[in-house]
Parts: sequence; C-alpha cells; structure tokens
Amino acid sequence: MALALAGPAQAQSQRHHDDKAEAGAADAVHAGDVSFANSGAPAAQTAFLSGLALLHDFEYDRAAAAFGRAEAADPGFAMAYWGEAMTYNHPVWMEQDLAAGRAALAKLGATSEARLAKAPTPRERDYLAAVEILYGEGAKAARDFRYADAMAVLHKRYPDDVDATALYALSLLGTSHEGRDFAIYMKSAALLEDVYPTHLSHPGVLHYLIHSYDDPIHAPLGLRAARRYGAVAPDAPHALHMTSHIFLPLGMWDEVITANRNALRVGNAMRASRGLPPVRCGHGVTWLMYGYLQEGREADAATSLAACRAAAVAGLAARRPVGADPDSSDLGSFVFMRLMQTVETGRRDPAQALALPATGYAAPTFNDAYGEAVAALRANDVERLKAAASQLAALAPAVLTELTAEADEVRADRESIQVIVDGTAAAARIRGGDVEAGLAALRKVAEAETGMSMEFGPPAVALPTWELLGEELLRAGRPAEAALAFRNALARAPGRTRSLQGLARSADLAGDASVAAQARIELARYPRGAHEGR
Repeated sequence: MALALAGPAQAQSQRHHDDKAEAGAADAVHAGDVSFANSGAPAAQTAFLSGLALLHDFEYDRAAAAFGRAEAADPGFAMAYWGEAMTYNHPVWMEQDLAAGRAALAKLGATSEARLAKAPTPRERDYLAAVEILYGEGAKAARDFRYADAMAVLHKRYPDDVDATALYALSLLGTSHEGRDFAIYMKSAALLEDVYPTHLSHPGVLHYLIHSYDDPIHAPLGLRAARRYGAVAPDAPHALHMTSHIFLPLGMWDEVITANRNALRVGNAMRASRGLPPVRCGHGVTWLMYGYLQEGREADAATSLAACRAAAVAGLAARRPVGADPDSSDLGSFVFMRLMQTVETGRRDPAQALALPATGYAAPTFNDAYGEAVAALRANDVERLKAAASQLAALAPAVLTELTAEADEVRADRESIQVIVDGTAAAARIRGGDVEAGLAALRKVAEAETGMSMEFGPPAVALPTWELLGEELLRAGRPAEAALAFRNALARAPGRTRSLQGLARSADLAGDASVAAQARIELARYPRGAHEGR
C-alpha cells in the first residue's frame, strides 16, 4: 500500500511506499494505494491510511481497528473518527450499525457542532458533515439519499480528490434500495471511469467499478478492474473475492474458483494468526462451490459441502442464531450449498440431511424443501414433487416475515420466493399430466423472473425458471421452443453448464447446427467432464 503523510502545517499529500520499520505489523498491509491530505499528526498517518485502504476494500473490522489506532496516536484527529464511523455503514449491502456509527462520532465530541469545530480545514469539515448526515435523524433510506447529495457537493467542490469521487460513487450505489437500478449503477460507473486511468491501484476505484458492473449485461466492462484488483490488494480477502463478481457473470469458472480459493486462503491465514478456526461456510465458500459445480468438479464440491455441514452441525448444537441470509449463517449456507448440489447433479444424499428446529429457521427450512422439490423433479417422482410444492407454498409466509424483520429491503427476496413457489407448482402440474396448462404457467413464472432485478452471484432462484422451462419443453418434444428458453436462461446466468447443454441438445433436435456448435464451443472452455454423463 502506498501511504500519504501530511503534517498539520502543509496539509498536502505525499506518496511513498510502506516503511515497515515505521509502521506496525497491523498497518503494513497491501490493501491498495491511497493518498489523502489531512491535518492529523504524523504519528497517526500510517494507521489512518491503512484504515482508509481497508475501508475501500470493505474490510470493515480491520479498518475500524486501524482508525482506532489513529485515534489513539492523535486523539484530536477528526478524520480518524470519520473513518471509524464510515466502517459501520455498508452501502452495497444496505446495512448500517446506527448505534456504533453514532458512538464513534461521539468520541470526537458530544454534538455535531462540537465535532465540526475540531476539523481544521474546510475539506475535512465537509467530510465530517457528510458522515453526520449518514448517522443523523430519520429513516435510513432518506439518510442514504441526503448523504449521497452531500457527497455530490463534496465531489464537485474537490474535483481532484479521488476519495471524494470514489465515495460519492459508492453512496449512489447505496441509494438503489429497490434492487439494481441500471441508471444509478451507470452513473456510479461514469464517475469512476473518469478517474480510473490515473488511479489504477486505488482500491475504491477498482472495487466500486466492479460493483457497478457486476451483472451479466455490464460485466465485460468490469473485466479490466477485476483483473487488477486482486493484485492491488492481496492482503484483503474481500478484494480477492470481489474479482469473481465479474468473472461469475461472464461464466469464467476457472477464475471464479481461483479468486475464491485465494480469498479463503488469505482470510483463513489471518484467522489462524488470531487463534480462530477457518471459515467453512458463507459467501466465498458458496461462490467457490458454484464454480466447482459448473466445472463438474463434484469431488471438490462435495468436500466443501462436508466441511460446511460440520460447521452447521456445531452451530445447531450451540443454538447459534440463524438468519435468512446464507452468507451470514453456517446452517443457511450449508442448506443453500446442498440445494445447489442437487440442482446441478440431481443427487441428494439423505445422510447429509439435518433436522431443523420447528421455529426460528424459516429460510433454511424453505431452501431445504426447495432441494427436495428439485430432487423429486430430477427423479420424476410426481407425488414427492407435489408434496414439496405444497410445503414451499406453506413455508413462504414465514420466510417473508423473517426477511422483513431482518432487512430494510426485501423486494428481491420476495420476488425470488414467489418465483420458486410458483415455478415448483407449475412443474408439479406438468409432471402430473397437465402438460399444456403447466407449460403456460411455467412460462409466466419465467417471464416474472426476467422482470426481477439482476443481482450479483449465483442465481437467487437456484434452478433458473427459463432453464427449467427448457428442460420441460424438451421432454414435451418441442426443441425449438426449448432452445429459446435456454437462450433466455443464459442471458441471466451466462455460462451455466446445464443451460448450455440444454441449448446444444435442443438446437440439435431442432436442426440448428450452428447454435448447437456454438454452445459446445462454450462448454469446451472449461473442464466439465463429470457433467457429460448427466
């Protein structure tokens, strides 16, 4: 990480490389190149700039600790408290720890006026005033918009301040409360593209560009940033993982696997240094398993699933809280990973099943029932499929109640749950013999899924409805329609092995040799041997 030291007298930034004799081990991190003119004491600079780089990397806990070291080195350093407060707001995830943010600011002064008085320069006062809005009064959504407006003013006032530009772009992403809004995301991207050529190693510029582009339509535009970011911030596990936010929607499975294995390796080494066990479940593990499954590396996927299961069993025994998000719950992660395995392989080992408590586990129970539905579909067990469809419909209200209690925005989750319920019911109808009406119903569900916001990551609907429709149309002897359905599936989830195989097979049957050949070329990009027998 390149640091910038600025004494109170000159308030100008200077760039230099790490001086490990001066910096403590905790601050000698390679998390990206930052430079930030400020009025803090020289003794606080290394920690402050480490915190700033880690803040841009979303390494929030480490960033907060670094800003805390800057506060200890210079108790009057206003921007150190600004930095700590910023670590408690997570715009892209629509999360905020309001109490912690306010407590961080309160360490600088009891009131907003008192805190602003301790910022020696107009620019520092502008930064501090913006974060005061973020943790001010009113609903979070309204504060997000007011904060973005304040960052727009700050960006305009200091056009050469790359951090102002980057944080303004991030603040815009934090206003997309209803799901991905392409207009907002492209406005963010435009800001960052303007500074990208002159800040090729700035962690915020690279990171927020990736977030602006991490959907199947725009992912090619983020490939430059994705190829740089891991090398720029090799000590930041989240940065290493973030590169896969571009690789996954491009169907670049080798790169998805490498990125997430690197992130887990670095993150688990840090945990080991603190005497903590390795991470076996969660966000990066789920993405890694998805990559394994797309390449047909079923042994690797099974190893990941078994390790996560052991963590989930331990969590159940300890009665650890279980939320709706698989990324934040070992049990939720295991159930979702098992669901993905069933979708891609058709197998569901009864020995892996976990007995879930009757209350407090609505989301894992729903995903477990979804896995049962997919397994029944693959086995063409009609009665089992009908039972699973009924169970999903019965469970959906409890999941939505759980989600509403945990999140500010649940629209995307609500939509995906409805698609799963309706799609499973339509599939049960088809397999039960009501083929034409079932196919018509399933097509409507697929169109509803197309209307959902495009989000990053493995498909929220683990068996994409267009892919399911393509499979059912093939069974019904309608290959031309099936080919179109598989094309639609690949538009939302490029590179998916089952969709590519379905497209190749349906195009063959429909007599479209060129489309079949192109699908097979795409399938040949990565090793997928285990899939060929399915």
